[in-house]
Amino acid sequence: MERIRKLPIGVQNFEVLQNGNFIYVDKTEFIWKLVTESRVHFLSRPRRFGKSLFLSTLKAYFLGQKELFKGLAIEKLEETQAEMRDIWQEYPVLYLDFNAAQYRSVRDLEIIINDHLCQWEKIYGMEPSEEDFSRRFAGLIRRACEQTGKQVVVLVDEYDKPLLETMYDAPEVNETYRKILKGFYGVIKSSDEYLRFAFLTGVTKFSKVSIFSDLNNLRDISLEEDYAGICGITETELKTCFQPEIQVLGDRQGLSYDKTLARLKQRYDGYLFHPDKEGVYNPFSLLNVFVKRELGSYWFSSGTPTFLVDYLKTAYYHIPDLDGNVLLNEAGLEIYRADSINPLPILFQAGYLTIKDYDREYKLYRLGFPNDEVRYGFLYNLMPAYTAITSDKTGVSVMDFTKAVKQGDVDGFMEKLKGIISGIPYDSVTEKNLVLREQNYQAAVYLVFALMNEFIRTEVHCATGRIDCTVETPDKIYLFEFKLTSNGSAEDALKQIKDKQYADRYTGSGKRVIAIGASFDEEKRTLKEWVTEG
Repeated sequence: MERIRKLPIGVQNFEVLQNGNFIYVDKTEFIWKLVTESRVHFLSRPRRFGKSLFLSTLKAYFLGQKELFKGLAIEKLEETQAEMRDIWQEYPVLYLDFNAAQYRSVRDLEIIINDHLCQWEKIYGMEPSEEDFSRRFAGLIRRACEQTGKQVVVLVDEYDKPLLETMYDAPEVNETYRKILKGFYGVIKSSDEYLRFAFLTGVTKFSKVSIFSDLNNLRDISLEEDYAGICGITETELKTCFQPEIQVLGDRQGLSYDKTLARLKQRYDGYLFHPDKEGVYNPFSLLNVFVKRELGSYWFSSGTPTFLVDYLKTAYYHIPDLDGNVLLNEAGLEIYRADSINPLPILFQAGYLTIKDYDREYKLYRLGFPNDEVRYGFLYNLMPAYTAITSDKTGVSVMDFTKAVKQGDVDGFMEKLKGIISGIPYDSVTEKNLVLREQNYQAAVYLVFALMNEFIRTEVHCATGRIDCTVETPDKIYLFEFKLTSNGSAEDALKQIKDKQYADRYTGSGKRVIAIGASFDEEKRTLKEWVTEG
């Protein structure tokens, strides 16, 4: 009888995973490298990317649970290097998990830290002079080392969750959290002589200067080449570990094995944490695909945090640039502050953008959406901020527009477009600034055309600084030029298409070329009129 293959959806405990005979993508070679190279580490990765499971695997390793690692890479590495060190030792492990709470008040953070300290103090005791969290933590590390004769291992999961949950709508609480955590994490450095190893994970590199300023012996491996694949699933791992699941998915979707792989790559691959290394797939999405046998949106099911959308709109960011034209230097990737001055680093750290290319001469990273799941999930969440369409109506509105485009019904899809972007919201700044008002229209139109790509394969180009789109379908090419009524009419827009000979590049394509000039009514905030040719 064939053994049932168990997929570890929601399993974040390594011991449970191994004892339950779940499929495991072996990441233990990274553990060997970490424990033999350095001592205090930090890793930033998006949510649901395997950080908790990796930390749990570290815990099992430092507890000396050798039986859990049978047949894995680290077992073989330990055996080959046995003469160099005492292997499979049991160390005192202090594991602090911030996942298990919601953070709304200062008391919420105090409770979870106190609960962990109390659990450890039952084992290692406490002293009356240890009155605050930092002193208690330092005392515990020292006593654990003295009582066991072994240096201590400190593991912190999602160190930044309290900060992330309060940074937008509770700034005073957030600042108090920052001060508490700064002192607490600073203990890791002051207790260096008692520590064997420390590893902290989180989504953001939350103010390394302010939160970790007392922890300057921290090694940030988030963008190191050797650790680019520490979380997530590489294509090699996908093919090696999930061949039966890929075949079953393909059979369900009516696709060959190779085409199934191509669909998975397009939708879930593309996260890059070093420009010279292989990209990785989102593990949470892949596991859900294999269980449900549907190419759905799983990582993005909870939606884009509202504050990210607000930040982009407040910053008047040119939305089309998000799809592969964001430029940041290394410092820009790492710095994040809770304001709207620069929302891009948090988009990268949270997994909405990833590295697409690196210019070594100018030391600039080019960022963009990693894959289709993120691209369309993010753009759908942006739509209500730039149009009058609510989030529950976005999909239907875009679908109706797309059907009309496919049918070549110009008046039909322009009426749909008019309905989608009617009532484009302004604020006090855009009311007074013509360029920003035009940018709002451009963002709205871009979102509609970009989201259309989820239904039909098209090429969409929007020129920076003006609303000018080309949409190419299997048998038609649409050329769009949009004007604000204060700058010209629909006829003027059509004339520009002809005068600048936009259609010339498509001569010989065999496709019908349709030019559409349109104008926006700035008072009613919608399309006023359009004219076509072709």
